Amino acid sequence: MELRKILLPGLISVTLLSGCSWFSGEEDVVKMSPLPKVENQFTPEKVWSTSVGNGVGEFYSNLHPAWADNTVYAADRHGIVKALDAGDGSKKWEVDLAEKTGFFSKNRSALLSGGVTADGGHVYLGSERAQVYALNSSDGSVAWQTKAAGEVLSRPVVSDGLVLVHTSNGILQGLDQNSGGVKWSVNLDVPALSLRGESAPATAFGAAIVGGDNGRVSAVILNQGQIIWQQRISQPTGATEIDRLADVDMTPIVDNGVVYALAYNGNLSALDLRSGQILWKREIGSVKDMVVDAGRIYLVDQDDRVIALSTEGGVTIWRQSDLLHRILTSPALYNGYLVVGDSEGYLHWINTTDGRFVAQQEVDSSGFQTEPVVASDKLLIQAKGGEVYAFTR
Repeated sequence: MELRKILLPGLISVTLLSGCSWFSGEEDVVKMSPLPKVENQFTPEKVWSTSVGNGVGEFYSNLHPAWADNTVYAADRHGIVKALDAGDGSKKWEVDLAEKTGFFSKNRSALLSGGVTADGGHVYLGSERAQVYALNSSDGSVAWQTKAAGEVLSRPVVSDGLVLVHTSNGILQGLDQNSGGVKWSVNLDVPALSLRGESAPATAFGAAIVGGDNGRVSAVILNQGQIIWQQRISQPTGATEIDRLADVDMTPIVDNGVVYALAYNGNLSALDLRSGQILWKREIGSVKDMVVDAGRIYLVDQDDRVIALSTEGGVTIWRQSDLLHRILTSPALYNGYLVVGDSEGYLHWINTTDGRFVAQQEVDSSGFQTEPVVASDKLLIQAKGGEVYAFTR
């Protein structure tokens, strides 16, 4: 069976507007909401910004900065990886993972797409060329490099001596953290058509919890690589192939014995960690990661509404609808505010109590694709053009 991956939100911003065979009629055209007018209650301070290669451009990529031990690690699609001082953004080291092809030839791009993850003295990245890299965090030298089962589009996750990677053909692999050797592989199944992206697993109590393109959430025992339960949270329905997309591409969240997961064209579901039984569900769809904090769930739905819900039953607390179809990043919770970036390069700061805007700033005209990252007292975000920014509030 031929497997096809399509890109969202690029599908919405490009394919939909240009007229696609899946759609017909003017009613199918999605228009980006105009920039809302915000009276800033404060002005976030840009502490530093640093260029990391050429970024990702208009390609899909899950590359975003990682932070550990006062160092920020960031990469571009071509293969540039940099370690930056978290205080001032100065470069500590830089390596190029692009393949050397000869003295007079341009290096072959590494096509980095999954990462960056910093853990235990190493920096981990994955690529569209099905390569997983472990770099020594001290100098960027390659500790090991392993061929994965397919494209690595989500960030590697480190747990229990393993580096977990979820490939585009639906394989979850556990690699030995020290050597990169493949310890086990689990096939999570991929439908004929799915979104371009994969769920990074969450880990808890010796298990990996991961979403699949088939609309299921699976729990896998880490030391054996065996599935212990699976639960469907999205059932493919509808008249078009797009309507039937059921991917669970976000990273599930485990909190107090409950797994929270979200599917495209599916449901926000709360599952029992031990059994996978559905505790409650709400009809909300998305592919973006969400935040669970202090009894609340914060998420961006597939139409770019920002929503806060209660972890008790999924009751809506507030809904912010002034950013529709601005192609938002996943949200980050920073100093008591919810922060999202958009495709035009703006950061939007939202009051977690009532969902109202408290600040807005134009940062980078290339736009944002991946979520802000909290690094101690700073908020980091990487633009599609490659610039990494650090802010404080």
